[in-house]
Amino acid sequence: MNKIFSFLAGAMSGALVGAVTALLLTPASGEELQAEVKARIAAAKAEFQKAYEETYQAKQAEYEKMKGA
Repeated sequence: MNKIFSFLAGAMSGALVGAVTALLLTPASGEELQAEVKARIAAAKAEFQKAYEETYQAKQAEYEKMKGA
């Protein structure tokens, strides 16, 4: 379980660093930049939610297996 949280923390940190780097290096206008940031944040949230749900389901199945044994 600890490895999963470490992975998710690393993924979120990487997404944050990538977003900040993109903000600093992009030649887009302010409105375009805001739209891009919002899209990236939404994508990161969706990715995090998907990873959370997959992990939860896997752990729930493992729990049920251990509970039945």
